[in-house]
Amino acid sequence: MAGHSKWANIKHRKTKQDAQKGKIFTKLAREIIVAAKQGGGDPDGNFRLRIAVDKAKINNMPNDNIKRAIQKGIGSNDGDNYEEVTYEGYGPGGVAITLDIMTDNRNRTAGDIRYLFSKNGGNMGETGCVSYMFDRKGYLLIESPEMSEDELMLMALEAGAEDINYDAEAVEIYTDPDNFELVKGELEKGGIEFTQAEVTLVPQNTVEVTDQDQAKKLIKLIDAFEEHDDVQGVFSNADIPDEIMEQL
Repeated sequence: MAGHSKWANIKHRKTKQDAQKGKIFTKLAREIIVAAKQGGGDPDGNFRLRIAVDKAKINNMPNDNIKRAIQKGIGSNDGDNYEEVTYEGYGPGGVAITLDIMTDNRNRTAGDIRYLFSKNGGNMGETGCVSYMFDRKGYLLIESPEMSEDELMLMALEAGAEDINYDAEAVEIYTDPDNFELVKGELEKGGIEFTQAEVTLVPQNTVEVTDQDQAKKLIKLIDAFEEHDDVQGVFSNADIPDEIMEQL
């Protein structure tokens, strides 16, 4: 697939994410709660819940935690009332950033996000200022693929995948969001295991950040967003070359 590679960013952040399992579990639980509250507690009949549960399992979230989150979501009076909102803006170097938020206090969260943008060399924009630069896609990541490129590409395309990035380190498969579950299921039948599987935002084009100082500020900004309790997803169109990442 020509264009952005999420793996290029993921591989640099895995150690940090592994050290934040508790926070990740909290965010995954929030996704499950909201999905169960909206569509019921049966993953087979609730597509959003099924994706949230699969994502939790890939991140090694204990089954008891998953069950508790589902029960909290379907409980008549239990659980917080989370509101879903998107915030957008620009980071250092003119990089576009969009954030998926779940919050029980929109005013508090908006103030926090605006402050983080400003503190770290960016600025928060109006709704829609950068979202048009991203497409929603199904995303499947396979690390250290055992199949050859031709075998995996044929299997993925026959399953309905749109685009594939292949190298010896990792394979990225992109799908139409509506076909995500079908493609994932067909590949799992073929013995494929995924390191990451989700419906996400993918930039149409990327902005290369070659200035080390700007890259450092951008990473600090993205880290600050990822550490915020109400931020469920951080998406940018930044492309930081490996040599710059290694220097940082």
